[in-house]
Amino acid sequence: MEYIYAALLLHKAGKPVKEDSVKAVLTATGIAVDESRVKALVAALDGVNIDDAISKAAVAQVAVAAAPAAAGAAPAAAAEETKEDKKEEEESGMAGLGALFG
Repeated sequence: MEYIYAALLLHKAGKPVKEDSVKAVLTATGIAVDESRVKALVAALDGVNIDDAISKAAVAQVAVAAAPAAAGAAPAAAAEETKEDKKEEEESGMAGLGALFG
């Protein structure tokens, strides 16, 4: 995660996200740098519009947060079903134990 944060910090500062820059940010924060992770990050971000990716991620989080609010009555029904399922599981488990000793 710290590698992504380093790339975001560089982007926010208006600096290019290059291997040397990412290494410098990570080293400045006291993190041991893994060369392969830095190369993979820089390669993955090549050609990516970071501002666009951030805006899409923000919209996706809002949509995910709105979905549970719309299903407000569903948890009560789900809890009721769960109680019934547990009772059935206990009964079937007890029947299985009876077969062992009976």
